Amino acid sequence: MDGELGDFLRSRRARIQPEEVGLPSYGRRRVPGLRREEVAQLAGVSVDYYIRLEQGRGPSVSDAVLDAIARVLRLDETEHAYLLTVARPHKKGNTARPARPRVRPGVQLLLDGMERTPAFVLGRRMDVLAWNALGDAVNGFSALAPAERNIPRQVFLDPAAAGFYPDWAAVAAQTVANLRIDAGRHPDDPRMASLVGELSLKSADFRRLWADHEVKECAYGTKRIQHPVAGLLTLPYETLTVPTDPDQTIVAYTPEPGSETAERLALLGSWATTA
Repeated sequence: MDGELGDFLRSRRARIQPEEVGLPSYGRRRVPGLRREEVAQLAGVSVDYYIRLEQGRGPSVSDAVLDAIARVLRLDETEHAYLLTVARPHKKGNTARPARPRVRPGVQLLLDGMERTPAFVLGRRMDVLAWNALGDAVNGFSALAPAERNIPRQVFLDPAAAGFYPDWAAVAAQTVANLRIDAGRHPDDPRMASLVGELSLKSADFRRLWADHEVKECAYGTKRIQHPVAGLLTLPYETLTVPTDPDQTIVAYTPEPGSETAERLALLGSWATTA
């Protein structure tokens, strides 16, 4: 993950103009943003120390230094947490492909009890691990092969995705930013490396977004879906981490009661039951 740390720091440097932090621009620059020397100066560390850190050659770095760098680069809370994660040395463990994770029966019962709420569980790499009937009616998970039940795959490799998501560009950017956080938490995950490699090979949009090094958790928000049966659905969503497994997240769509989307979901649920 050393390369990831350097790439991330360089991408964040490029966003900050010298004038924004009280430095002269010194005319035209070969690359946008702050120089490494300027980041080091503003963070209060030696230039050599910062260069070695960005190149992945430095020793274990302290919280104080990382906090100073985060301040200089104006990282938000999520980016700051990501920096702390990728800057820490990781011991490489067994790289064999792990078995597909399972969702506890109690979590599945919880999903099934949410009859009027489309809900599903995401695991590592944004794999879809479980869902309830209405969640399936909205997203069609059960119609996919197990290996294809993955949000990034669906967003970037399914030809129908652009029509399914009216705001596809925003959904794509959010998906990649969220996937980067998972990649930072599990730098030696062979399935993550395989997924990123495949998406990079097959999707120019994914390659471009992955190179931006944006990191953002999709904890809540609103997503629009153009459903082939129900029509346009405007779906606020909330996410909850499963306490016994921090790598599993319950995603629940929560439209306003009595709204047009809520009524369409009720009809969709009836149609799915009949079908």
